[in-house]
Amino acid sequence: MMKRLLNWESVLAGVLLALLSNAFILYAAHPEVLILAVPLLMWVLVGVGLFRTGLYRRRMRILRHGAFLLTSFLCATILTVPYEIVVLIHMIGKGETKTALFSILVAVLTLAAAFWVGIISVYLTSYQLGVELRLIGIVCGLVPIANLVVLFLILRTVQKELLFEQEKDRLNAKREKDALCQTKYPILLVHGFMFRDLRYFNYWGRVPSELVRNGATVFYGEHQSARPIAESAKELAERIRTIVRETGCDKVNIIAHSKGGLDCRCALHREGVAPLVASLTTVNTPHRGCLFADHLLNVAPEAFKNKVSSAYNTALRCLGDTDPDFIAAAQDLTKEACLRYDAEFTQPDGVFCQSIGSIVNRAQGGAFPLNYSYHLVERFDGRNDGLVGEESFAFGERYQLLTVKGDRGISHGDIIDLNRENIPEFDVREFYVGLVNDLKKRGF
Repeated sequence: MMKRLLNWESVLAGVLLALLSNAFILYAAHPEVLILAVPLLMWVLVGVGLFRTGLYRRRMRILRHGAFLLTSFLCATILTVPYEIVVLIHMIGKGETKTALFSILVAVLTLAAAFWVGIISVYLTSYQLGVELRLIGIVCGLVPIANLVVLFLILRTVQKELLFEQEKDRLNAKREKDALCQTKYPILLVHGFMFRDLRYFNYWGRVPSELVRNGATVFYGEHQSARPIAESAKELAERIRTIVRETGCDKVNIIAHSKGGLDCRCALHREGVAPLVASLTTVNTPHRGCLFADHLLNVAPEAFKNKVSSAYNTALRCLGDTDPDFIAAAQDLTKEACLRYDAEFTQPDGVFCQSIGSIVNRAQGGAFPLNYSYHLVERFDGRNDGLVGEESFAFGERYQLLTVKGDRGISHGDIIDLNRENIPEFDVREFYVGLVNDLKKRGF
C-alpha cells in the first residue's frame, strides 16, 4: 500500500513543494522569482492531481487530488525539517536569526496550505473515512507522531477507496454498450419509513447513479416519510399513474425498501395499479411485522410516545412532508397489522414478485443506531438486520437472504447503501445492477 501512496508523481510533487517551501532566502534576494514560484504553488495546490485522467466522477477526482496533496505534503515535510534545522543553525551563527525565523514561517505556511487543501478535499469527498476516523483525525491533529499515524491511516483508507472506484469505472466503461440495466419498463425506487428520496437527502446512496450509468431509467416514489400504509399507497398509486401517463411506458418495475414494500403491496391491491406494474421487488420489508415495534409501542409511556412523535413530525415537515404521522405509520409495522396486510395483499396476477432480506451477524456489524437496536430486535424476532427479523422478509416467487462472512453482515441501511460504505464481499451497487439485469432478462 505504501508503494501506491509514494509513487513517482507524488514524490516529484513533494520535492517541488519542498523547494517552494524552503526558498525564502532566494525570494528575499530575488523577488522576481515569485512570478514563477506563486503559479507553481497554485498548480500544486489546485491542479496537480485534479486534472489527471482515469476517474469518471468529479467527486473521485477531487478525492484523488486531496490524497495526492497529502502524500506530497508528507514527502515535502521529510525534506523540509532537516533543511530548516540546518538553515536555523547556520543563520544564528551568522547573527541572522530573523532571516531563519522567516524561512521557517514561509515553509510552515506553504506546507500548511498543501495540508489543509488536501485534508479538506479528502474530508469532503471520501465516503469510506467514516465519522470515527474523521473525528480521530481532528482530535489527533496537533499531537506529534499520533497525527502522522492517523494521516497514514486516512491515506490508506482513501487509497483503497480510489482503487475500488477506479476499478468500478473501468468495469462500467467496459460494459457500457451492454446496457445491462436497460429494462423494458423503468425502475421506480420506493423508500421506507422515516427515509427520503424527494428533498435534501436520497437514501439510496450510489445505487441510482450506478443503475443509470448501466442503462436504467430511474424514478423515485416521492411520497411522504411517515404515513399509514393505506395513505402511502394512495400517494404511490398516483405517482405510478403519473409516470406511466407522462412517459408512455405502460408499466414500471418497483424496487421497494422496508415499509415501502408494504405500501406498494397495498397500492397494487387497493388502488388498482397492478396492471401498471410489471414487477415488485421488496427489500428488507417486514411482511409479517416486527415484534420489536409492538414492544416499543406497548411499553413506552403515552407522553413519551407523543413527545417523540411530535419531534419527528416537526422534523419531517421541515424536510418537505405535508402531513407526517409517526405513530400511525409505526403502528402499521406491528406484527398484528402486518399479518393482516400479508393475508390481504396476495401476489397479484401478472406481476412478478420477489423479495430480498439481509442479516447482521453481530450487533457491532451495523452502523449506529442499528448496532444498538439489533439486540432488542434479536430478543423478539431472532436473527435480523438491525430492525427487521429474518422470518419477516420472504414474499413472492423468489427470495434471497444476504449476508457476508465474519461479524459484519449486511444491515437494514447497508442494503440500500445508506452509509455509502464499501463492504468486503458485498458490492451493493453491483448487487442492484445484477438485480435489474435479471429483470431485463425476464422481459420486464
